[in-house]
Amino acid sequence: MPYPHRKTLLPLALASALLAGAPLAYADDILLVGNKADASVSALDTRNGQELLRLPVGSGPHEVVVSGNGLLAAVGNYGAQGTANNSLSVIDWPSRTVVRTIDLGQDSRPHGIRFLPDSQRVVVTTEDSERLLIVDLAQGKVLDRIEVGGGKPHMVALSPGADRAYVTHVEGGSLSVVDLLHKKKIAEIPTGQGSEGVAVTPTGTQVWVSNRAGDDVAIVDTQRLEVTDRIRTGVFPIRIAMTPDGKYALVTCAKSAELAVIDVVAKKEIKRIGLARAGAEYRRTQLGEEALPIGAVVSPDGKRVYVAISGGDEVAVIDTANWSEKARWKAGPEPDALAIVIQPKEKS
Repeated sequence: MPYPHRKTLLPLALASALLAGAPLAYADDILLVGNKADASVSALDTRNGQELLRLPVGSGPHEVVVSGNGLLAAVGNYGAQGTANNSLSVIDWPSRTVVRTIDLGQDSRPHGIRFLPDSQRVVVTTEDSERLLIVDLAQGKVLDRIEVGGGKPHMVALSPGADRAYVTHVEGGSLSVVDLLHKKKIAEIPTGQGSEGVAVTPTGTQVWVSNRAGDDVAIVDTQRLEVTDRIRTGVFPIRIAMTPDGKYALVTCAKSAELAVIDVVAKKEIKRIGLARAGAEYRRTQLGEEALPIGAVVSPDGKRVYVAISGGDEVAVIDTANWSEKARWKAGPEPDALAIVIQPKEKS
């Protein structure tokens, strides 16, 4: 589906970017980093970790996602401790510009966010109003508000066909299943204490949920809508990312400062990578004064995993060939959310 508002917004955004001297072409994919303590999103060159630009967004950018066509990024502005935000920032990537801030009104504390297949609408969880929103970024408005229940709805993942959304409830210890075609919640599955991270296998047959207070991952069968297996992890598992081939689930364990690598078919951990550095000084965050790996994203070719080290203002780069750290890049203050903008490759 075409993206209608680009015709009206892009010329102005492009002119602004040119006047500001913003670079308009990069040779490789770009890693976007949401810096929670800086109200900004950084763009890092994945060849070397160099920061290419930094864009101001709303307070507390907890999640960043990129559209399937690579033209837009959406940022959920959650707010700070004690002060809620209720907005989304929309970045037009070709012009490297924030082209719109969408006020969500009564729906504050937006957190989990995912693009729908049209690259124009997103689904967003809102903790304070206990909803899943469908927001049109072109129109700049909320199209639908779906009640998902209490217990702090936090992260969201989509089925491969985007007909279902899966929402974790941190305080409720559960996973909500939302029918996006009929705009209603159809099930709630108990998953464990502190259910937060969530990922769907490429086949759509399983949803993996990390339980940060239970130090495990629950595997939910999407047909039976029940937990079928559990896998122990490190301490405080907070996010899950799947490799593109679906072979591995990667779990960031915030309090033990590790990345757990789990074989999806065998349902067995095969490696745990330590991410804290001896003697390093870490910033104080809501979760403590520690390394605190949180956000994770896998490169499109599956060769790298990027992990946000929130307490260290860094991004760790993991080589999946041998599951070892190969680099550490500087990020902004308190990095958390990560997303990749896939750049067009020149034909040789």
